[in-house]
Amino acid sequence: MFKLSEIKELIKLVDQTSVHELEIENEGARLLIRKPGKTEVVNVQTASLVPTYTQGVPAPVQHAQHAPAAAPAPSAPEATQAAPVNANLHQILSPMVGTFYRSSSPDAAPFVSVGDRVNEKSVVCILEAMKLMNELEAEVRGEIVDVLVENGQLIEFGQPLFLVKPE
Repeated sequence: MFKLSEIKELIKLVDQTSVHELEIENEGARLLIRKPGKTEVVNVQTASLVPTYTQGVPAPVQHAQHAPAAAPAPSAPEATQAAPVNANLHQILSPMVGTFYRSSSPDAAPFVSVGDRVNEKSVVCILEAMKLMNELEAEVRGEIVDVLVENGQLIEFGQPLFLVKPE
């Protein structure tokens, strides 16, 4: 089995190198990390039954080899009840595991809200990982349609954070 700290380090290493894909098997568990392209989905598989957790609540146990490769894991009940994902909307995905913050400090205004226009360099949030604050840029020009996570929420690698209507 892989420890969360080991997975975080491996993701960080892959992100900082020219390696596009890393696959490791250890004690019956299989970990596959791929750098996402604009349309690529990152998929982590295990060879055994492993419960997944969302905000401290265990999800139903699934065998990863039978799960569809492109099926995103549900992030939270309130996020799944949000507006359905339109094929014309761009998802801003989390590049790391960490904590999501909408503003630079608790008393500051959010970086972006629904209806705000963003460009490729607009900071949309801060992701805290391993005591480091990382600003996340929109990387697309358009209008924020939905914020999919709550301030202070723990997020997963590849989890959708915002929906943007591209220009």
